[in-house]
Amino acid sequence: MKKVTCECGHKNPHGTEICESCGKPIEENLEQKKLLDMRYEGVARRSQTYTTTIIDKIWMFFSSVKVGIWLIVLTLLASALGTLFPQEMYIPPTANPSIYYAEEYGYLGEIYYLLGLHNLYSSWWYMLLVAGLGVSLIIASLDRVVPLHRALKTQRVTRHTNFMKRQRVFGTSSISQEEVDSTFSKVRERLEANKYKISEENGNFVAEKGRFARWGPYVNHIGLILFLIGCMLRYFPGMYIDEHVWIREGDQVVVPGTDGQYYIANDRFLLEFYDENDEIFGEAIERSGSPVVKNFQTDARLYERTDADTVGDLGELVEVAEHPIRVNFPMSHDGFNFYQLDYKLNELKTMSFTLENKETGDTFGRMDIDLYDPEPSYDLGDGHEVIIRDYFPDYFLNNDDVPSTRSKIPDNPVFIFEMITPETPEGEVSFVGIRQNLEPLGENDYKMTFVDVETNNVTALGVRKDRTLPILIAGGVIFMIGLIQGSYWAHRRIWVQRISGDVWIAGHTNKNWLTLRKDIDEAIKETNLKSPLDQVEEKEKEVEVPNQTNKNED
Repeated sequence: MKKVTCECGHKNPHGTEICESCGKPIEENLEQKKLLDMRYEGVARRSQTYTTTIIDKIWMFFSSVKVGIWLIVLTLLASALGTLFPQEMYIPPTANPSIYYAEEYGYLGEIYYLLGLHNLYSSWWYMLLVAGLGVSLIIASLDRVVPLHRALKTQRVTRHTNFMKRQRVFGTSSISQEEVDSTFSKVRERLEANKYKISEENGNFVAEKGRFARWGPYVNHIGLILFLIGCMLRYFPGMYIDEHVWIREGDQVVVPGTDGQYYIANDRFLLEFYDENDEIFGEAIERSGSPVVKNFQTDARLYERTDADTVGDLGELVEVAEHPIRVNFPMSHDGFNFYQLDYKLNELKTMSFTLENKETGDTFGRMDIDLYDPEPSYDLGDGHEVIIRDYFPDYFLNNDDVPSTRSKIPDNPVFIFEMITPETPEGEVSFVGIRQNLEPLGENDYKMTFVDVETNNVTALGVRKDRTLPILIAGGVIFMIGLIQGSYWAHRRIWVQRISGDVWIAGHTNKNWLTLRKDIDEAIKETNLKSPLDQVEEKEKEVEVPNQTNKNED
């Protein structure tokens, strides 16, 4: 767009309200305005001057403060919804989310799950809200900070008379020409003593203090943008891991989030109780009515997979760390931290059965079933075979009275066996579980008889790695710097000029006008200069006086 040339010769972008150089108000943009709007120095903002193309409209939309506030409100409301019930990562690891929320929280929990709120903070629409808020902060900041910086850098010391008149703090004084130089010198010295920076031009000067306070809100925005980037990076692979893993004693499992690079092994699980006869804690333990755990720990080893030498080779596992993991004493390696979270004693591992003739009591063979990975069938010899037609590790009846399992953990294992013998080559079906041995298709000649069980201890370890933490901390620190910068300092300017034989004083600050007037009064004391007036206060007094007069007349 065509630029607007001021009478001082400076070319201002279209839409500018106050000349960036001399401060002369551009009247076509300031009709019927008494005081100048100095919030952005009256500069032209892109969102107010370019409004035709689709890019302009997108820029206008995201630069709006109202849009930014709405995005903040929607993000906060969405975040609050995610706290109504625990997120999926915080429910028991063995629980099936589709069942857990309905059982624990009823109809509301079922709706919560169906709407996807159980994984709210990683959902695409929540990420879109956060991204929209970040875009709004970036565009709103650029839309204001770039022209503001240009205007503050371009401004001259000597300002237009209309600029002076339309400042909130303004006054004129008539003093003799002989006093002007000495008066200006005194005022300048006192302002310098008060930490003001003085700039002079043509015998006039401007005193400025705390310009850096103007950038406080934009420093805030930078901090918030960094913080939002850190939050979003948590959902990129390898940037943030907060998982838990159950490891049975003597086993090793892959570390979640490492794509098979790391494995962790549980060499031994140790559980210690306080001595019931302890002189210090004995009485408290007796009152508790049960043994009190003193320590539980996992003697763990961490392995890393080496690079493969040939194509198709998975590489070898090399031990890289060994550490007893206790509560508050994690094992750390390569940014990973492994915490002791929980344990489970005597989890079912293997169940053993034999095939028994109900009439004679004869038994045939023995089958040891690995409850984590059962075989599909077991040959017991002499024509006797048992086929596992179905297996429910954690058996329950769902709402339709259909057998189902809550998880793959064998907390309540149930089998449906098909028993094939020389006498019953067509097979017989048996429904067998803990303290259950049913014949759903009629009376059988054979049954499955429980023989033995083998258990093991299981430990739960938390796996955490956070590469986004430095970004989050940096964002928080920068945000606090901007907050302090904008809250505890003010940008103050005092213009002192010789106009038509008089001395004109005008002042502006972005906050705390009383302090600005005190600074001016302190600078002009013991001179013949009059204290400038606050035009807003004077206007309010003019309104109050007629109102009071009308009341007296009534």
